[in-house]
Amino acid sequence: MQQEGKIRLDKWLWAARFFKTRSLAKTAIEGGKVQCAGERCKASKEIRVGDILSIRQGLDQKVVEVLVLSEQRRGAPEAQSLYRESEQSIAAREAAAAQRKALGAGGQISDGRPSKKQRRQIFRFRDERNTPVGD
Repeated sequence: MQQEGKIRLDKWLWAARFFKTRSLAKTAIEGGKVQCAGERCKASKEIRVGDILSIRQGLDQKVVEVLVLSEQRRGAPEAQSLYRESEQSIAAREAAAAQRKALGAGGQISDGRPSKKQRRQIFRFRDERNTPVGD
Protein backbone atom coordinates (compact mmCIF):
# COMPACT_ATOMS: atom_id res chain seq x y z
CA MET A 1 0.00 0.00 0.00
CA GLN A 2 1.18 3.44 -0.81
CA GLN A 3 0.07 6.52 1.08
CA GLU A 4 1.08 9.19 -1.43
CA GLY A 5 1.48 9.49 -5.17
CA LYS A 6 -0.92 8.54 -7.92
CA ILE A 7 -2.43 5.36 -9.32
CA ARG A 8 -4.63 4.57 -12.33
CA LEU A 9 -8.35 4.63 -11.58
CA ASP A 10 -9.06 1.20 -13.09
CA LYS A 11 -6.23 -0.37 -11.10
CA TRP A 12 -7.45 1.14 -7.82
CA LEU A 13 -11.06 0.04 -8.44
CA TRP A 14 -9.81 -3.50 -9.05
CA ALA A 15 -7.60 -3.43 -5.91
CA ALA A 16 -10.49 -2.06 -3.83
CA ARG A 17 -12.63 -4.98 -5.05
CA PHE A 18 -15.34 -2.93 -6.73
CA PHE A 19 -14.77 -4.97 -9.91
CA LYS A 20 -13.49 -8.50 -10.41
CA THR A 21 -11.07 -7.60 -13.22
CA ARG A 22 -9.38 -4.45 -14.47
CA SER A 23 -11.12 -5.01 -17.79
CA LEU A 24 -14.54 -4.81 -16.10
CA ALA A 25 -13.42 -1.68 -14.24
CA LYS A 26 -12.29 -0.11 -17.51
CA THR A 27 -15.58 -0.97 -19.21
CA ALA A 28 -17.57 0.56 -16.33
CA ILE A 29 -15.47 3.74 -16.43
CA GLU A 30 -15.90 4.08 -20.20
CA GLY A 31 -19.64 3.47 -19.82
CA GLY A 32 -19.94 6.41 -17.42
CA LYS A 33 -20.69 4.27 -14.37
CA VAL A 34 -17.68 5.69 -12.48
CA GLN A 35 -17.20 9.41 -11.97
CA CYS A 36 -14.41 11.30 -10.26
CA ALA A 37 -15.43 14.57 -8.58
CA GLY A 38 -18.77 14.45 -10.42
CA GLU A 39 -17.26 14.23 -13.90
CA ARG A 40 -16.75 11.37 -16.35
CA CYS A 41 -13.17 10.25 -16.53
CA LYS A 42 -10.88 7.82 -18.30
CA ALA A 43 -9.52 4.53 -16.97
CA SER A 44 -6.01 5.98 -17.11
CA LYS A 45 -6.91 8.91 -14.83
CA GLU A 46 -4.52 9.07 -11.92
CA ILE A 47 -6.38 9.39 -8.64
CA ARG A 48 -5.03 10.65 -5.34
CA VAL A 49 -5.89 10.27 -1.68
CA GLY A 50 -8.96 12.38 -0.91
CA ASP A 51 -10.61 12.05 -4.33
CA ILE A 52 -14.38 11.48 -4.30
CA LEU A 53 -15.64 8.72 -6.61
CA SER A 54 -19.21 7.93 -7.58
CA ILE A 55 -19.59 4.26 -8.55
CA ARG A 56 -22.77 2.68 -9.93
CA GLN A 57 -22.95 -1.12 -9.69
CA GLY A 58 -26.20 -2.66 -10.83
CA LEU A 59 -28.98 -0.84 -8.98
CA ASP A 60 -26.68 0.58 -6.29
CA GLN A 61 -24.89 3.93 -6.34
CA LYS A 62 -21.92 4.40 -4.00
CA VAL A 63 -20.08 7.63 -3.22
CA VAL A 64 -16.66 6.88 -1.73
CA GLU A 65 -13.61 8.84 -0.65
CA VAL A 66 -10.18 7.40 -1.48
CA LEU A 67 -8.23 6.92 1.76
CA VAL A 68 -5.27 4.77 0.65
CA LEU A 69 -3.80 3.95 -2.75
CA SER A 70 -2.95 0.35 -3.58
CA GLU A 71 -1.93 -1.49 -6.74
CA GLN A 72 -2.33 -4.93 -5.19
CA ARG A 73 -5.60 -6.79 -4.78
CA ARG A 74 -5.86 -8.28 -1.30
CA GLY A 75 -8.59 -9.65 0.95
CA ALA A 76 -11.94 -7.94 1.33
CA PRO A 77 -11.33 -6.53 4.84
CA GLU A 78 -8.09 -4.94 3.69
CA ALA A 79 -9.71 -3.67 0.49
CA GLN A 80 -12.46 -1.96 2.49
CA SER A 81 -9.81 0.04 4.33
CA LEU A 82 -8.83 1.71 1.03
CA TYR A 83 -11.99 3.85 0.96
CA ARG A 84 -14.80 5.30 3.07
CA GLU A 85 -18.37 5.42 1.84
CA SER A 86 -20.31 8.60 2.67
CA GLU A 87 -23.20 8.47 5.15
CA GLN A 88 -25.64 9.83 2.56
CA SER A 89 -24.61 7.10 0.12
CA ILE A 90 -25.16 4.35 2.71
CA ALA A 91 -28.58 5.75 3.65
CA ALA A 92 -29.66 6.07 0.00
CA ARG A 93 -28.56 2.50 -0.81
CA GLU A 94 -30.39 1.09 2.22
CA ALA A 95 -33.56 3.03 1.34
CA ALA A 96 -33.44 1.79 -2.26
CA ALA A 97 -32.88 -1.80 -1.09
CA ALA A 98 -35.84 -1.55 1.29
CA GLN A 99 -38.01 -0.19 -1.51
CA ARG A 100 -36.98 -3.02 -3.84
CA LYS A 101 -37.70 -5.55 -1.09
CA ALA A 102 -41.16 -4.02 -0.52
CA LEU A 103 -41.97 -4.49 -4.20
CA GLY A 104 -41.17 -8.16 -3.79
CA ALA A 105 -41.51 -10.50 -6.73
CA GLY A 106 -43.81 -8.04 -8.51
CA GLY A 107 -40.78 -6.14 -9.74
CA GLN A 108 -39.28 -9.19 -11.41
CA ILE A 109 -40.44 -9.63 -14.98
CA SER A 110 -39.39 -13.19 -15.74
CA ASP A 111 -36.99 -15.98 -14.88
CA GLY A 112 -35.65 -16.18 -18.41
CA ARG A 113 -36.95 -18.09 -21.39
CA PRO A 114 -40.37 -19.71 -21.10
CA SER A 115 -40.56 -23.49 -20.79
CA LYS A 116 -42.17 -25.62 -23.49
CA LYS A 117 -45.41 -25.74 -21.52
CA GLN A 118 -45.42 -21.96 -21.07
CA ARG A 119 -44.76 -21.46 -24.81
CA ARG A 120 -47.77 -23.61 -25.67
CA GLN A 121 -49.92 -21.54 -23.31
CA ILE A 122 -48.69 -18.35 -24.97
CA PHE A 123 -49.48 -19.68 -28.45
CA ARG A 124 -52.95 -20.83 -27.31
CA PHE A 125 -53.64 -17.41 -25.77
CA ARG A 126 -52.58 -15.60 -28.94
CA ASP A 127 -54.71 -17.88 -31.15
CA GLU A 128 -57.80 -17.35 -28.99
CA ARG A 129 -57.45 -13.57 -29.22
CA ASN A 130 -56.99 -13.59 -33.01
CA THR A 131 -60.05 -15.68 -33.87
CA PRO A 132 -63.15 -13.74 -34.92
CA VAL A 133 -66.02 -13.70 -32.39
CA GLY A 134 -68.89 -14.58 -34.79
CA ASP A 135 -67.40 -17.83 -36.10
